[in-house]
Amino acid sequence: MGMRYVLGPEITPALEEALLRLWADVTNAGGAVGLVPPVTTEDVRGLLAAHLRGMAQGTTTPLVGFDENDRPAALAFLVLNTHDLMRHWLWLYRVMVHPSRQGRGTGRELMKAAETAARSIDGIRGIRLTARGGMGLERFYESCGYKEVGRVPDAIRVADGDLRDDVIMWLPFS
Repeated sequence: MGMRYVLGPEITPALEEALLRLWADVTNAGGAVGLVPPVTTEDVRGLLAAHLRGMAQGTTTPLVGFDENDRPAALAFLVLNTHDLMRHWLWLYRVMVHPSRQGRGTGRELMKAAETAARSIDGIRGIRLTARGGMGLERFYESCGYKEVGRVPDAIRVADGDLRDDVIMWLPFS
């Protein structure tokens, strides 16, 4: 069965806890979503709280993919720019798919749902995201239509002596 994607679901306490578990599971499986393993849900809580604050301010909208049992198995955040000269594009942050669903097309479905959601926002002409280098993420995003438009060498430190590039990806709506 397929996933059901919901843009801007109500974040109930139960959904918040489920999103924290998803985020921790993805991180602990090696996913590049803001932390390095091992993590607990408490380690993730501060990152999720920042996105929840963005939701309260009206700049952040979660896109949640629910599995056939109505559990969150995919997540990304669409974040509007507040800079006056950049309001015509948005950021896509924290793109993640539960490890049990990886390799089954869920990531592509999530990226397509994010693109569809972004295209529905008046005035948005593109999506920008960044990816941690050294993980092959660029190839995945390129297969979803994104182009690498920049790279900051060694901008991400995942451990002492382990520096990765910050890869800037762009999907124009032309």
